[in-house]
Amino acid sequence: MNKRRNWVIVLVISVTAGFFALQNGIKPGANIPIDITDSVTPTPTYEGCAFVWANHDDPEVSKKVDGIVRAFDPKADANASLYGEDCVYADGHSTFSTMETDFYVHVPVEDLTNKEAIGNWIRQVMDAFLEIPKDEIPGNDGFVEFWFIKSKTENLIIRVPLSDYRNEAQGKSGSELFELFYKNH
Repeated sequence: MNKRRNWVIVLVISVTAGFFALQNGIKPGANIPIDITDSVTPTPTYEGCAFVWANHDDPEVSKKVDGIVRAFDPKADANASLYGEDCVYADGHSTFSTMETDFYVHVPVEDLTNKEAIGNWIRQVMDAFLEIPKDEIPGNDGFVEFWFIKSKTENLIIRVPLSDYRNEAQGKSGSELFELFYKNH
C-alpha cells in the first residue's frame, strides 16, 4: 500500500510540475539556462522544529517491569517504550516529549488455547503494573501488549489498554478477562 501511495505522490508532483511549466510558457524539453557561478549557501530561517512521531526505550521503567514479570516467570520478559514526538531542529538535534508509556510482555507458553491460564496471567501482570506509582511512569496511560509465545511461528498477541483495564476488568479473571481483551477471535 505504501508503494502505491508513493507512486501516486510522484505522479501528482510530475503532473503539477508539467502544468506549471505550460502555464509559464516553458515547452517540454526546452533547455533552461542555469547560472551556477553565483552560488549562495542557503541558511535556515526557521528556528522552530518539525514534529515527528517517535518511540524511545525507557531503560529505568523497563528494568522495573522486567523484574515484575520475571518474578512471575523467569523465562518471561518485559520492556517499556515511550511514545510521543521528537521535535527535530534544522541543525539536526532533537528533543522528545512523551505522550504515553507502553509496555511489551513476552511470555513462553505451552498452550495458546488455555484462555483461563492466559487471562489469569494478564490479571496478575496488569495488577502489578498498576501498583507502580503514576509519577514513575512518564506520560498518559498507554497499553500492555502481551505476546504469548509457543514457538517461533505460533504466538498470541493481546493488547490491553491500561484505562480499559481499570474501567472494565474489575472482578474479571481467567477466560472472562481473556475474552474481554482478545479481539481476533
